[in-house]
Amino acid sequence: MRPFHRLVSLYPGIALSGGVALGGYGIAYLVQRLTGQTLVDALVWCILLGTLINSLFRLSPKMHDGIHFCAKIVLEVAIVLLGASISLSQIAGNGLPLVVAVVVVVCCAISCSYLIGRALGLTHPLALLVACGNSICGNSAIMAAAPVIGADSDDVASSIAFTAVLGIIVVLALPFIAFQTGLSDRQYGMLAGMTVYAVPQVLAATASFGTMSLQMGTVVKLVRVMMLGPVLLLLGMQSGQGGKVRLSHVAPWFILGFLAMLLARSADLLPHAVLLPSQQVSGFLTTLSMAALGLQVNVRSVLASGGRVLATGSLSIVALAAIAGTAIHLIS
Repeated sequence: MRPFHRLVSLYPGIALSGGVALGGYGIAYLVQRLTGQTLVDALVWCILLGTLINSLFRLSPKMHDGIHFCAKIVLEVAIVLLGASISLSQIAGNGLPLVVAVVVVVCCAISCSYLIGRALGLTHPLALLVACGNSICGNSAIMAAAPVIGADSDDVASSIAFTAVLGIIVVLALPFIAFQTGLSDRQYGMLAGMTVYAVPQVLAATASFGTMSLQMGTVVKLVRVMMLGPVLLLLGMQSGQGGKVRLSHVAPWFILGFLAMLLARSADLLPHAVLLPSQQVSGFLTTLSMAALGLQVNVRSVLASGGRVLATGSLSIVALAAIAGTAIHLIS
């Protein structure tokens, strides 16, 4: 009976996430019919609609398990399936220089963000959390780094708050930046992968720019996520708490699954009949997780987190974009 009870506990949040996803598709369809063009992808509408609902209404605690399940497990499955639509030949243009660029961008961004935070008066742990969240993968990096550096719950709450709204702002702003700067689809995918906080937000930011942009953004972002392990090891050694770094931080299962699917596709081991369905299922699951991601954002909580944290996050993302843009210019 335990699996049944687990399913029952997940249902309300999954149902709400599904409803928000349908709403996002509906808004995108109406905008397309009224304007004749897709101004914002349905994935972004899902995030915005979910954020609006969570900011205006107090969601029942019964919703939390299902929403978290969609935002985490469903997304990770979607990422694994996405690997079936990408082959090494599609992303081999930059190869090792691209990986090196991602590593350098993450290291420079962490240092720059930390210095900004300290200059604005943040404590050492809080500045480190903001730096890790900004430079690697948002909330996931913050939650993973907190026990390693001994950060308290207030620091975690404050640093997580800034990633919520700023992450959405970056997703909305990046397409306009790409248009103004004349970036190619490939370069835009690199920029999104190097700057956007969360994996689903990368998918939202790149989806409307075509397959190459989405694939490049996903690969770059996953390389960036894999930097979490080495960064945590270094922080752990500096703080004397290296034993708190878990193997799942060094090599998350969904990244290994994504790489396995990518290699299988590259070696032509996957039947062609499953390629399109896997891409479609991945797209559906991504939309569902995007809705759940929005339902976890509360604008009021962000505003209550403190001006210095928001200022640090805002300046840090500008610095990250500048560093990433320079790296892309050098390797392109």
